[in-house]
Amino acid sequence: MDKTYFFISDIHLGLDSSENEKQKEKLLVKFLEYAKANCSELFILGDLFDYWFEYKRVYQKGFFRTLTALQDITENGIKLHYFIGNHDFLHSNFFEKEIGAIMYNNPEEFILNGKRFFIGHGDGLAKNDYGYKILKKVLRNKILQKCYAWLHPDIGIYLAKNTSKKSRGYTTKRNYGEVDGLFDAAKLKINEGYDYVLFGHLHRRCYEKHNNGYYINLGSWLESPCYGSFKGNKFEIVDWK
Repeated sequence: MDKTYFFISDIHLGLDSSENEKQKEKLLVKFLEYAKANCSELFILGDLFDYWFEYKRVYQKGFFRTLTALQDITENGIKLHYFIGNHDFLHSNFFEKEIGAIMYNNPEEFILNGKRFFIGHGDGLAKNDYGYKILKKVLRNKILQKCYAWLHPDIGIYLAKNTSKKSRGYTTKRNYGEVDGLFDAAKLKINEGYDYVLFGHLHRRCYEKHNNGYYINLGSWLESPCYGSFKGNKFEIVDWK
Protein backbone atom coordinates (compact mmCIF):
# COMPACT_ATOMS: atom_id res chain seq x y z
CA MET A 1 0.00 0.00 0.00
CA ASP A 2 1.36 3.41 -0.98
CA LYS A 3 2.20 5.85 1.79
CA THR A 4 1.99 9.64 1.94
CA TYR A 5 5.22 11.56 2.53
CA PHE A 6 5.55 15.24 3.44
CA PHE A 7 8.63 17.45 3.02
CA ILE A 8 9.52 20.91 4.38
CA SER A 9 12.67 22.99 4.22
CA ASP A 10 14.27 26.26 5.34
CA ILE A 11 11.83 27.54 7.94
CA HIS A 12 14.59 29.48 9.76
CA LEU A 13 12.91 29.78 13.14
CA GLY A 14 14.50 32.57 15.18
CA LEU A 15 15.37 34.81 12.24
CA ASP A 16 12.94 37.69 12.62
CA SER A 17 11.36 39.82 15.35
CA SER A 18 9.66 38.06 18.27
CA GLU A 19 6.16 38.88 16.98
CA ASN A 20 6.87 37.67 13.44
CA GLU A 21 8.49 34.52 14.78
CA LYS A 22 5.43 33.77 16.90
CA GLN A 23 3.22 33.96 13.82
CA LYS A 24 5.61 31.79 11.79
CA GLU A 25 5.78 29.21 14.56
CA LYS A 26 1.98 29.12 14.85
CA LEU A 27 1.79 28.45 11.12
CA LEU A 28 4.41 25.72 11.39
CA VAL A 29 2.72 24.06 14.37
CA LYS A 30 -0.58 23.98 12.48
CA PHE A 31 1.23 22.28 9.61
CA LEU A 32 2.81 19.74 11.96
CA GLU A 33 -0.62 18.96 13.41
CA TYR A 34 -1.90 18.50 9.87
CA ALA A 35 1.08 16.28 9.01
CA LYS A 36 0.46 14.14 12.10
CA ALA A 37 -2.99 13.30 10.77
CA ASN A 38 -2.21 13.05 7.07
CA CYS A 39 1.24 11.60 6.37
CA SER A 40 3.22 8.45 7.06
CA GLU A 41 6.65 10.09 7.23
CA LEU A 42 7.87 13.69 7.46
CA PHE A 43 11.17 14.92 6.01
CA ILE A 44 12.79 18.17 7.20
CA LEU A 45 15.37 19.18 4.62
CA GLY A 46 17.46 21.40 6.87
CA ASP A 47 17.50 24.89 8.38
CA LEU A 48 14.47 24.34 10.54
CA PHE A 49 16.20 26.88 12.80
CA ASP A 50 18.10 29.96 11.69
CA TYR A 51 20.72 29.05 14.28
CA TRP A 52 21.11 26.11 16.64
CA PHE A 53 23.77 25.17 19.12
CA GLU A 54 23.12 22.26 21.41
CA TYR A 55 24.89 22.23 24.75
CA LYS A 56 25.19 19.08 26.84
CA ARG A 57 22.64 20.16 29.47
CA VAL A 58 21.08 23.26 27.88
CA TYR A 59 19.03 23.90 24.78
CA GLN A 60 18.25 27.35 23.52
CA LYS A 61 15.22 29.33 24.61
CA GLY A 62 12.20 29.43 22.33
CA PHE A 63 10.62 27.02 19.84
CA PHE A 64 8.91 25.07 22.65
CA ARG A 65 5.70 24.61 20.65
CA THR A 66 7.66 23.36 17.63
CA LEU A 67 9.64 20.84 19.68
CA THR A 68 6.53 19.42 21.37
CA ALA A 69 4.68 19.26 18.03
CA LEU A 70 7.58 17.29 16.53
CA GLN A 71 7.56 14.93 19.51
CA ASP A 72 3.82 14.44 19.05
CA ILE A 73 4.53 13.36 15.47
CA THR A 74 6.99 10.63 16.44
CA GLU A 75 4.83 9.48 19.36
CA ASN A 76 2.00 9.09 16.85
CA GLY A 77 4.11 6.54 14.98
CA ILE A 78 5.23 8.82 12.15
CA LYS A 79 8.89 8.68 11.11
CA LEU A 80 10.63 12.04 11.34
CA HIS A 81 13.68 12.50 9.11
CA TYR A 82 15.79 15.57 9.83
CA PHE A 83 18.59 16.59 7.46
CA ILE A 84 20.96 19.00 9.15
CA GLY A 85 21.37 22.26 7.21
CA ASN A 86 24.05 24.92 7.10
CA HIS A 87 22.32 27.03 9.79
CA ASP A 88 21.18 24.37 12.25
CA PHE A 89 24.14 22.00 12.01
CA LEU A 90 25.31 22.18 15.63
CA HIS A 91 23.15 19.33 16.85
CA SER A 92 24.17 16.68 19.35
CA ASN A 93 21.64 14.04 20.43
CA PHE A 94 18.63 15.98 21.73
CA PHE A 95 16.46 15.41 18.66
CA GLU A 96 17.28 11.72 18.55
CA LYS A 97 16.90 10.95 22.27
CA GLU A 98 14.11 13.32 23.28
CA ILE A 99 12.08 13.70 20.09
CA GLY A 100 12.79 10.46 18.28
CA ALA A 101 13.98 12.01 15.01
CA ILE A 102 16.33 10.27 12.59
CA MET A 103 19.19 12.69 11.93
CA TYR A 104 21.31 12.94 8.77
CA ASN A 105 24.51 14.91 8.16
CA ASN A 106 24.62 14.10 4.44
CA PRO A 107 22.15 13.38 1.62
CA GLU A 108 20.64 9.92 1.56
CA GLU A 109 18.80 7.60 -0.83
CA PHE A 110 15.25 6.46 -0.10
CA ILE A 111 12.79 4.23 -1.88
CA LEU A 112 9.36 5.82 -1.48
CA ASN A 113 6.36 4.14 -3.08
CA GLY A 114 8.74 2.32 -5.40
CA LYS A 115 10.55 5.47 -6.58
CA ARG A 116 14.21 6.34 -5.96
CA PHE A 117 14.70 9.61 -4.07
CA PHE A 118 17.95 11.43 -3.35
CA ILE A 119 17.29 13.84 -0.48
CA GLY A 120 19.44 16.36 1.36
CA HIS A 121 19.73 20.00 2.38
CA GLY A 122 21.97 20.77 -0.58
CA ASP A 123 24.72 22.83 1.05
CA GLY A 124 28.15 22.11 -0.36
CA LEU A 125 26.84 20.28 -3.43
CA ALA A 126 27.14 23.18 -5.86
CA LYS A 127 30.45 22.40 -7.54
CA ASN A 128 31.45 26.07 -7.92
CA ASP A 129 30.91 26.98 -4.26
CA TYR A 130 34.47 26.40 -3.05
CA GLY A 131 34.39 29.02 -0.31
CA TYR A 132 31.47 27.43 1.46
CA LYS A 133 32.93 23.93 1.15
CA ILE A 134 36.03 25.07 3.04
CA LEU A 135 33.95 26.89 5.65
CA LYS A 136 31.75 23.81 6.12
CA LYS A 137 34.76 21.64 6.99
CA VAL A 138 35.88 24.18 9.59
CA LEU A 139 32.46 24.70 11.21
CA ARG A 140 31.71 20.99 11.43
CA ASN A 141 35.02 20.08 12.99
CA LYS A 142 34.13 18.20 16.19
CA ILE A 143 37.15 19.47 18.12
CA LEU A 144 36.28 23.09 17.35
CA GLN A 145 32.66 22.45 18.31
CA LYS A 146 33.72 21.04 21.68
CA CYS A 147 35.84 24.12 22.30
CA TYR A 148 32.92 26.36 21.36
CA ALA A 149 30.71 24.52 23.84
CA TRP A 150 32.82 25.94 26.70
CA LEU A 151 31.36 29.38 25.98
CA HIS A 152 28.50 30.50 28.18
CA PRO A 153 25.19 29.73 26.33
CA ASP A 154 24.25 33.42 26.19
CA ILE A 155 27.51 34.19 24.39
CA GLY A 156 27.54 31.06 22.23
CA ILE A 157 23.99 31.49 20.97
CA TYR A 158 24.52 35.22 20.38
CA LEU A 159 27.55 34.48 18.20
CA ALA A 160 25.70 31.68 16.40
CA LYS A 161 22.79 34.01 15.64
CA ASN A 162 24.99 36.73 14.16
CA THR A 163 27.10 34.29 12.17
CA SER A 164 23.91 32.78 10.78
CA LYS A 165 22.78 36.18 9.48
CA LYS A 166 26.05 36.62 7.56
CA SER A 167 25.82 33.10 6.13
CA ARG A 168 22.24 33.66 4.97
CA GLY A 169 23.25 36.91 3.26
CA TYR A 170 26.03 35.08 1.43
CA THR A 171 23.70 32.30 0.27
CA THR A 172 21.03 34.73 -0.91
CA LYS A 173 23.41 36.89 -2.97
CA ARG A 174 25.53 34.07 -4.39
CA ASN A 175 25.12 33.41 -8.13
CA TYR A 176 25.25 29.63 -8.49
CA GLY A 177 24.79 29.28 -12.22
CA GLU A 178 22.23 27.91 -14.69
CA VAL A 179 18.94 27.45 -12.79
CA ASP A 180 20.63 27.27 -9.42
CA GLY A 181 23.89 25.82 -8.21
CA LEU A 182 22.23 22.53 -7.32
CA PHE A 183 20.62 21.79 -10.67
CA ASP A 184 23.78 20.28 -12.18
CA ALA A 185 24.25 18.12 -9.08
CA ALA A 186 20.64 16.98 -9.40
CA LYS A 187 21.12 16.14 -13.07
CA LEU A 188 24.02 13.84 -12.23
CA LYS A 189 21.90 11.99 -9.68
CA ILE A 190 18.99 11.68 -12.08
CA ASN A 191 21.39 10.28 -14.67
CA GLU A 192 22.37 7.66 -12.09
CA GLY A 193 18.76 6.49 -12.03
CA TYR A 194 17.07 8.56 -9.36
CA ASP A 195 13.46 9.50 -10.02
CA TYR A 196 13.42 12.52 -7.71
CA VAL A 197 16.18 14.72 -6.28
CA LEU A 198 15.05 16.99 -3.43
CA PHE A 199 17.06 19.86 -1.98
CA GLY A 200 16.50 23.07 -0.03
CA HIS A 201 19.21 25.59 0.90
CA LEU A 202 18.91 28.15 -1.92
CA HIS A 203 15.45 29.51 -1.02
CA ARG A 204 14.32 29.20 -4.65
CA ARG A 205 11.29 27.04 -5.32
CA CYS A 206 11.89 24.83 -8.34
CA TYR A 207 10.30 21.80 -10.02
CA GLU A 208 12.31 20.81 -13.10
CA LYS A 209 12.18 17.71 -15.28
CA HIS A 210 15.46 16.24 -16.51
CA ASN A 211 15.46 13.10 -18.64
CA ASN A 212 13.39 10.58 -16.67
CA GLY A 213 13.56 12.34 -13.32
CA TYR A 214 12.77 15.53 -11.48
CA TYR A 215 14.74 18.08 -9.51
CA ILE A 216 12.70 19.73 -6.76
CA ASN A 217 13.61 22.57 -4.44
CA LEU A 218 11.06 23.56 -1.82
CA GLY A 219 12.18 27.18 -1.50
CA SER A 220 11.77 28.58 2.01
CA TRP A 221 9.15 29.66 4.53
CA LEU A 222 10.62 33.17 4.50
CA GLU A 223 8.91 34.06 1.24
CA SER A 224 6.14 31.52 0.69
CA PRO A 225 5.47 28.69 3.19
CA CYS A 226 4.87 25.39 1.44
CA TYR A 227 5.38 21.66 1.74
CA GLY A 228 6.10 18.83 -0.65
CA SER A 229 3.67 15.94 -0.84
CA PHE A 230 4.34 12.56 -2.43
CA LYS A 231 1.34 10.26 -2.58
CA GLY A 232 1.12 7.30 -4.93
CA ASN A 233 3.37 8.34 -7.82
CA LYS A 234 2.56 12.04 -7.70
CA PHE A 235 4.78 14.73 -6.19
CA GLU A 236 3.41 18.24 -5.74
CA ILE A 237 4.42 21.42 -3.95
CA VAL A 238 1.53 22.74 -1.88
CA ASP A 239 1.26 26.28 -0.50
CA TRP A 240 0.58 26.30 3.23
CA LYS A 241 -1.54 29.23 4.38
